[in-house]
Amino acid sequence: MSDLVAIFLHLLLFKLVAPVTFRHHRYDDLVRMLYKVHNECPYITRVYSIGRSVKGRHLYVLEFSDYPGNHEPLEPEVKYVGNMHGNEVLGRELLLQLSEFLCEEFRNGNQRIIQLVESTRIHILPSMNPDGYEVAAAQGRNISGYLIGRNNANGVDLNRNFPDLNTYIYYNEKNGGPNHHLPLPDNWKSQLAKVYSYAHGWMHQGWNCGDYFPDGITNGASWYSLSKGMQDFNYLHTNCFEITLELSCDKFPPQEELQREWLGNREALIQFLEQVHQGIKGMVLDENYNNLADAVISVSGINHDVTSGAQGDYFRLLLPGTYTVTATAPGFDPETVSVTVGPGEPKLVNFQLKRSTPPAAPKKRVPNSGQRVRVLPKKVQPRAARKKEMKKKQTQRAPA
Repeated sequence: MSDLVAIFLHLLLFKLVAPVTFRHHRYDDLVRMLYKVHNECPYITRVYSIGRSVKGRHLYVLEFSDYPGNHEPLEPEVKYVGNMHGNEVLGRELLLQLSEFLCEEFRNGNQRIIQLVESTRIHILPSMNPDGYEVAAAQGRNISGYLIGRNNANGVDLNRNFPDLNTYIYYNEKNGGPNHHLPLPDNWKSQLAKVYSYAHGWMHQGWNCGDYFPDGITNGASWYSLSKGMQDFNYLHTNCFEITLELSCDKFPPQEELQREWLGNREALIQFLEQVHQGIKGMVLDENYNNLADAVISVSGINHDVTSGAQGDYFRLLLPGTYTVTATAPGFDPETVSVTVGPGEPKLVNFQLKRSTPPAAPKKRVPNSGQRVRVLPKKVQPRAARKKEMKKKQTQRAPA
């Protein structure tokens, strides 16, 4: 009996401390894993779909938040998107591992992860192209079919299929017009990229896939240019600042390498999420403390504006320094403040805009036709004379 108990306890302990199984996940496995994480952390997660693929597969997103399903004012939001090209699969597996890691560490009382989840709304889309992935996975690691599964089921490269907004922005830049959502200056994009690179196990060393990139980063347009990409669309159409992570020289790495890749990327994935808490944030209100949506937040010297959300809150990523910041909204007087940003928590900068006083309407003037017009004075009779004349008229009208 004691031997049976000992065996049972041994199996139980093994189950509790068993390491995560690192393997590739087909679509059904991916869905099961997302719901497994949600079931283990139901109060801080939510699974939702942003639509379906050509083949009808859901594009599932796993959300982490202390209030899943709700945007909390002044709480920034971050998204990770993986597997846009179906045959590039490492990002997909890393995001599944990240989902499991966030849940486990939150449950284990890791204060860093608890702080991250409670102060940030995180959206994780492990696969943007599940149809392409299934095609790539079905062929296996076949070098001759290097590009099989890259596109979606309609043969479309998803990273070349977003609306091309560059033409409109360049026109506005030249001829005047909104400058909202222009690409960020290189210094901030480099900062974000370096955070990931130097937190990564080896990316910062620079040598990747036979090429050398200083600090392990590069300006995407300098490396190769493309149009209708998701990154440009997010810059130009939304308040979202985005970088692209090239994670592996092998598009479909063997299963045995997944654990090494996870250990190399784990800290970088967490640090990158934490970068959303940089710069300034605040509320834009009117004189009656009503939220002002779509107010424009401009920073002097940076040709990229952001707008306030439906609840009046805004978020502006900035490096440490002193900035002149202006909030504007139609029908309101602008407000400008000077702000010093440090390297720690974001600076809270609220704006309360006063409604503009409409200018007084100008007096209408009679147009001058060039001719002099003389206005004759009206003939005025004394009151006594008017009465006498009225009486005379009445006498004449009296009947005989």
